[in-house]
Order: sequence, then structure tokens, then C-alpha cells
Amino acid sequence: MTPSARVQAAIEILDKVIEAARRQGAPADRIIGDWGRSNRYAGSKDRRAIRDLIYRAIRECGEVPRSGRAAMIHLAEEDGGLAALFDGSQYGPQPIGDGEEPAHGSIAPEWLEDRLIASGISEQEAEALLGRAPLDMRVNRLKADRETLDIPVEAEHLPVPDALRLPSGTQVEQWPAFRDGLIEVQDAGSQLACRAVAARPGETVIDLCAGAGGKTLSLAAAMENRGILVAADTDRGRLSRLSPRAERAGVSIVREVLMNPGQELKALADWHGKADAVLVDAPCSGTGTWRRNPESRWRLTPGELARLTDLQQRLLAVASELVKPGGRITYITCSLLDEEGKDQVERFLSVRPSFTAQALDLPLGRAHGQGIRISPHHDGTDGFFIASLSAPC
Repeated sequence: MTPSARVQAAIEILDKVIEAARRQGAPADRIIGDWGRSNRYAGSKDRRAIRDLIYRAIRECGEVPRSGRAAMIHLAEEDGGLAALFDGSQYGPQPIGDGEEPAHGSIAPEWLEDRLIASGISEQEAEALLGRAPLDMRVNRLKADRETLDIPVEAEHLPVPDALRLPSGTQVEQWPAFRDGLIEVQDAGSQLACRAVAARPGETVIDLCAGAGGKTLSLAAAMENRGILVAADTDRGRLSRLSPRAERAGVSIVREVLMNPGQELKALADWHGKADAVLVDAPCSGTGTWRRNPESRWRLTPGELARLTDLQQRLLAVASELVKPGGRITYITCSLLDEEGKDQVERFLSVRPSFTAQALDLPLGRAHGQGIRISPHHDGTDGFFIASLSAPC
């Protein structure tokens, strides 16, 4: 493909991504992948270049752009080389017309930028949310040790125990260490959140929103594969991916529980008042993970955010019924919005004054409300809010 043809392909794919975002359709990754499978003439370099253009446009446009062409013209305003590719050549985009309006560049939709500002997120912090994320790994201490792990490339040791950082794009899934369960791909911030649970061998721990089990496996390693670890979720598809991952990691203490939304306590009846610790990795806006999923800014609405905050509040209430006297709840969201973090904890404690917030001693993060906040700008990780809440004895 010519460079101009790549630009035109990116414009056409972006049109599909924009339409999907407006109607909550397929994610960008799937749309790009489908295009590649349907257009075999595009080689690997072509596909990579087109993908880079698409994600560059997504990162640059905080608001959903009018069209893929408008988004690409916005990039061309700052990139003379790209502007020159609007040359009207065969398979390339038509020249940019006089008065043709580019898309608007910003961090996020205006309403969402306002929420970030209200949550104390500076301009520098907001810009860092749209950088490129590195590849972090967790060394599975059930099978390996970070100091002696043998891997094909040199890795950076991070302040979080068991965490290693590799260049973005490293194909770790092809390594024997990955196939044998010695390592898992997991952002250092996510690993830090698991460390906040302080799960110990022999305890009963519930991962209330386990998903595909990334944090579940981290908790199992901290528990030395001893005790009871309940992985609960309402998504059958995601939860089904945990079992093969656990087998590869050498984890045998996990008990999977599929819950119906709104009936979580019924599904977890056997553990009412028995858990030493409950991790509430609550569904959230994902503002802290924009480095990995910048398109999510186009899909979030005030109504969806309100739904999520209601769900977070309810899941905290569920967790309060599961912990035993003196037990602990670790509440985390991969969001930097106060209404999903600091404000949720304050609301919980105002309704349940017998619970208390506990100070967290973690190698990264800064105090924020009655918890801590970590962010790409300050800590080089995804953004999280983390709080530890103790039940009365």
C-alpha cells in the first residue's frame, strides 16, 4: 500500500470506529482486526501503520469526531508530512479543501474534563493518561522468583514486589516462562492494588469482581496457594477464562462463583460474615486506563457514569455483609474521578460508621481522601484509587 492509501484506509476504519462508539458497538481493536482479515492485500507493515494512525487520532480527539476524515485532518494540522498525503492519488484521500473543518483536539469530552478538574487532576496528569503504556509483568512467586527468573530480554525492576517492566509490544506470550505460568501480564498499579489486600496464607478471601482473574491469581500467590479464594463475577464469559489461567499458574485454591446481577449475596450465601478480606475491584469509568483504551472516552456518558457509581455503592454494601468481624474490604477503581473513589468511601463510612478506613503502606501513590491515588504521571502505572476499610470487631 502507498502511504496515501494507508491514510485513506485509516479514515474509513475510523468512520466505523466512530459509529460503533456512538451506538456502543464493537470496540476499535475488533473493527481494525476485522478490516485486516477482510483486506489480505495489506501487509503487516501496512496494518501496523494504519493501526498507529487510528489510535493516534483517537488519542488526539477527546470528543467523538464528526468523521474519520475530520479526525485525520486534525492530525495533519500539526504534521506536514501527513498533510501532504491528502493528494487525491489513486486509493488516497482527496486534498483538504478550503474551510474544511478538522476535528477538535482535547483530553476528553468537556463534561468529563470538568469532572477530572474537580477531582484535582492537573493538566499534566490528564495528558499522561493518554500516553503509551509500557508492558508490566508479575512474576508468579508460586513458581519463580524475580531475582532469578530467566527471560530473553532485560527487564526493569519496579518498586512493587514481583513487578517487571518490559518495552511495549514485547511478545511475552511466546516465551516458555509465560506458557509455564512463571509470569503474568499485569500492570504494576494493578499489582499494587492486590498488595493492598494484604491477603495471607490460610485466609478466606473473596474477589468480588474477579473478571478473567488477573487479580485473583495475584492474591493466590500472596496466599501461597493456601486458604480459600472465591472468584465471583456476573460475566460468565470472562469468568470462564480463569480456570485455564489458574491451572497454568499452579493455583488450586480458587472457587468460582457465577452471580446474577443484583443477587450477589444470594450466590455468596455460604460466605456471609466469613471472609477475612473482600476485594471490590468495582466496574468503573476506566479513566485511569486510557493509555490502553483511549476509545473509552468516546463511549462514556454522564448517564453511564451515574449507573456505575450506583453499582459501586451497592457492591461495597455487599462486601460489608461478607466480611467477618475485624475483616477488611479493599476498594479499588481504575478511575481518577472522585465520585468513583474518594467520595464513594466517604459515603460508605457515613452510612456504616462502625467501619474505619485504614492507612495503606504502599511503595507508590499519594494520600487522597481516606485512600491513596496512583497515576501514570506520578507513578508510571495505570491510574487507581485504593482504600482499605476495616469491619468492627
